[in-house]
Amino acid sequence: MSNSVNQSIKEEMKKNMTRNVLTRNMKQTMKKQVGMTMISMIIVVVFLLFQVVIAMNVLPVYMTDQNLKTIMEELPDDPKAKGLSAKALKIMIMKRIRVNSIYSIKPDDVKIKKNRDVNIATIEYEPRGKLIGNLEYIVSFKHEAKVPKR
Repeated sequence: MSNSVNQSIKEEMKKNMTRNVLTRNMKQTMKKQVGMTMISMIIVVVFLLFQVVIAMNVLPVYMTDQNLKTIMEELPDDPKAKGLSAKALKIMIMKRIRVNSIYSIKPDDVKIKKNRDVNIATIEYEPRGKLIGNLEYIVSFKHEAKVPKR
């Protein structure tokens, strides 16, 4: 009886020792495997460079649109714009666009609708450009301002 008990204790001790050795080896291996491999590092760098290329090409479009948005927001409060005919209002908007060095807007992109009390000026345009190779972007913008006639 004591022989079988001793034998079961020995087997249990062997299992525990084996488990401890495996656990210790796994911990050591995990400490060695901290960090990224060279391939994963290259993939991350390529991804970040692609994002930078996109930002460099698309960001100026949004900056131009921000200038255009400011022009359109200031239009209803401008006393010079009040009471202008549709043609004169369009000329005034185009002059302001050119003064702000925005050359991607054509006169055809500016539309004026006449209503009873207000002229509604709308600028709708889609700037396009190249990113890399044959990969291109298209961005769509629309701005509207209601200019009182009196």
